[in-house]
Amino acid sequence: MQIDINSLPNDIQYKLISSTIVPRPIALITTYNDDTGDNAAPFSFFNAMGENPPVLVVGLETRRHSRTLKDTTHNVMHNGQFVVHLVDEGLGEAMNVCAIDFPSDVSETAMAGLNLVPSTVVKPKRITEAPVAFECEKINFVQISPDRHILIGKVVMMHVREGLFDPDTYYIDPEKYHPIGRMFGQLYTRTRDHFKMTVPAYEDWQKTHPK
Repeated sequence: MQIDINSLPNDIQYKLISSTIVPRPIALITTYNDDTGDNAAPFSFFNAMGENPPVLVVGLETRRHSRTLKDTTHNVMHNGQFVVHLVDEGLGEAMNVCAIDFPSDVSETAMAGLNLVPSTVVKPKRITEAPVAFECEKINFVQISPDRHILIGKVVMMHVREGLFDPDTYYIDPEKYHPIGRMFGQLYTRTRDHFKMTVPAYEDWQKTHPK
């Protein structure tokens, strides 16, 4: 089936993209505003885009009904700083509370029962319950449509929950780290089912795939 996705309404484009590019990691982002204080909101149009420098990218949309900027977008535009928290199974319910469209002067983290502590480099605080947190500074904002911005950020400090980090391999222990992923609509997925695949050297692959 061939779909001319650009000819479809925005909400249908969203459904097609969000239901096929799955699972997606979830960024629970905290920002700060001098007038309204701390803000937290989850975004699943999110991923890592490289190292040296370490770069994270987030898709930020306007509010669906009013078409106004969300607090996250507004705050980062004004002060250029934010903290990305990865969401594990234990943080899932609180993340869902943070998705509620509270008034700007209401702290989502307080409503979700989460605790904030000062960050090391940036002004926005970080959530202590998160397994991993990245303090970030804005590299650039790219406006791709009236309702969508792409935020590109540089990681300036990383925090990892005690016991997750393997100092010998520099990997996070997959037996202890259990992030959840966004599917689409109200569907999420767990990440406990692991398997390995090794990319063979070309010479070895030739031996098993003779011409």
